[in-house]
Amino acid sequence: MSIDISALWDFGKPELSETRFRDALIGASEDDQIILQTQIARTFGLRKDFEKTREILAEVEPKLDGASSEAKVRYWIELGRSYCSTTHPKETQTDAVKELGHKAYMNAFESAKAGRLDALAVDALHMMTMVDTAPDAQIEWNYKALAYMDGSSQEDAKKWEGSLRNNLGYALHLAGRYEEAIVEFNLSLAAYQKAGRDKGVRYAKWMVAWTLRAMEKYQEALEMQLALEKEWDEAGDSDSYVFEELGHLYKALGDESKADFYASRAK
Repeated sequence: MSIDISALWDFGKPELSETRFRDALIGASEDDQIILQTQIARTFGLRKDFEKTREILAEVEPKLDGASSEAKVRYWIELGRSYCSTTHPKETQTDAVKELGHKAYMNAFESAKAGRLDALAVDALHMMTMVDTAPDAQIEWNYKALAYMDGSSQEDAKKWEGSLRNNLGYALHLAGRYEEAIVEFNLSLAAYQKAGRDKGVRYAKWMVAWTLRAMEKYQEALEMQLALEKEWDEAGDSDSYVFEELGHLYKALGDESKADFYASRAK
């Protein structure tokens, strides 16, 4: 593709991203237009307008026969996200909806695999945790995604390590496998450090401290969260989840005054 999609994305501002993608449509090749339309569809998914997402994808679908592998894969991934993703309310995730999501993601994976689009293949596999949400199933899908990433020589696929390790650690945490979770969170931390992604580093540290609290290692977790509070402050930002955890930790340690202070900051 001649257009860098990642440069046009601001996931925190889907309206802005939509404008950028629509501007990029002007003068783009037919295949690039299909890919850009799949990303426009995704901006509506982030805004929880899944009907609009599928409406745009329905306009794209008749053009897929002559389209590139990337266009087909992106179509299927976004169709899957329109059914199963983190933005969907739990009550909407019926067995029938999950089946539609499963089919779309597997079509995306097979198309990406055939087209040697390893990063997109990993994306499709990691999205299967939105379909199979039980911790044990999520663990299995994350291991599959990591194995596919490890077997790839493509740099774009390798960039998935921080996210995949985080997701695997999260699933292990939910399954009560805390020691294993911390191993994965630390591997996620190392991957983010290598990539120079400072926010990712801070998020990974938070996940380690969160797991330490679950293990009732309150003082160790407290020291990490206080260090994170300082890191966010030095970066000119803050994280309400850090405040929330500090509130929990001080309460567990019997300091109600500080617990209330951080609970109010979290709000």
